[in-house]
Amino acid sequence: MAETMSQDAAQVLFREGAMLLFLDVPPGTEFGIDCNSWHVGANFKGVKMIPPGIHFVYYSAVNADNQVAPRTGFFYNFRQREIVVRKWDRRAEDIKEETVSEEEMERFENNRKEFDRYLGVYPYESYKKWVSLTNHITEGLLLRLQPETAKIYAATQFVSEPSNSQSRREKLANQMEQQTTSSSSEEDILPDMVAKPETKIRFSEIPRQKFPPGATPVEITKYSMDTSYALETMLSTNFSENNLGILGEMEFAFICFLIGQVYDAFEQWKKLVHLLCTCEEALDTYPELFKQLIRVLHFQVGEIPEDFFVDIVSCNNFLTTTLQVFFANLDSGDVDFELRRRGLKFRDHLTHKFKWDFASDPEEYAPVVVE
Repeated sequence: MAETMSQDAAQVLFREGAMLLFLDVPPGTEFGIDCNSWHVGANFKGVKMIPPGIHFVYYSAVNADNQVAPRTGFFYNFRQREIVVRKWDRRAEDIKEETVSEEEMERFENNRKEFDRYLGVYPYESYKKWVSLTNHITEGLLLRLQPETAKIYAATQFVSEPSNSQSRREKLANQMEQQTTSSSSEEDILPDMVAKPETKIRFSEIPRQKFPPGATPVEITKYSMDTSYALETMLSTNFSENNLGILGEMEFAFICFLIGQVYDAFEQWKKLVHLLCTCEEALDTYPELFKQLIRVLHFQVGEIPEDFFVDIVSCNNFLTTTLQVFFANLDSGDVDFELRRRGLKFRDHLTHKFKWDFASDPEEYAPVVVE
């Protein structure tokens, strides 16, 4: 149930909340913050009463035919009473890159009250949901994961691959040779395009090595089913200071695909869910990590539209099969009592809500026996 803002909370946020000035945005532009989005009107200049903390701001240009451009967004850690200013570039249909001068910022601070009637109020009724979806995302994690541009793009940003005179001559020679042997396609004469490195999200790499160096055949068989060694490797490599950071990356990926509409983030989310949910040995080593994993998954599953499971996840039975392994490991091993209790309660919740079957044997996770 959505939580309405009390009068006391409203007064506190009015005094202490942050303000986002989003200036010169054309009417009709799609604009959103966290779990809510709107098409802005002619007088829109931003959002006020933003609770301090990490938020996701996003937008899409809309043309005269009401065609919506791919979504672009950015994470920002708003400070108490902070004013954040972004200006729209009509030619680029994006926010301008240059920063606001100190003189301008001082003017915005002095005229804070004059902007008030042009600012939308942060949708506090969905704030609790936003916090539950981003509980483990820290500013340090954002700095490590987000692209160098600090923008999250739904559509891949491409650039022509660099070339020199020699490479162009070689390509032209190849094209001429192909024309003599077959009809050339349009793709043959297009420039080579590559994704801009500075726009790519810097997700952690999932370890390919699933078992320890020098592992025996028995160990190889064990770790072909139990991803604990791969998890241990990833934690020591990327999250040595705080192993709950892996859940922060899982939340970051989830927000980027569900709200930011980034497909690569969906793929990373699936990889992280699989890595964590197919651990057995690590359940004893990191009980608190897996208790928190259950909490994260509980809120995430609750936010994905039901038809999403049918259209994407259930087409290869990814989520139900992966969770089935997780629940089986919780139920069969010598696992922390509270961890098992929370896990099986989560299983019962999913069974009741989605009618998922966790009783059948997950065939695709059958053991790989090494002689």
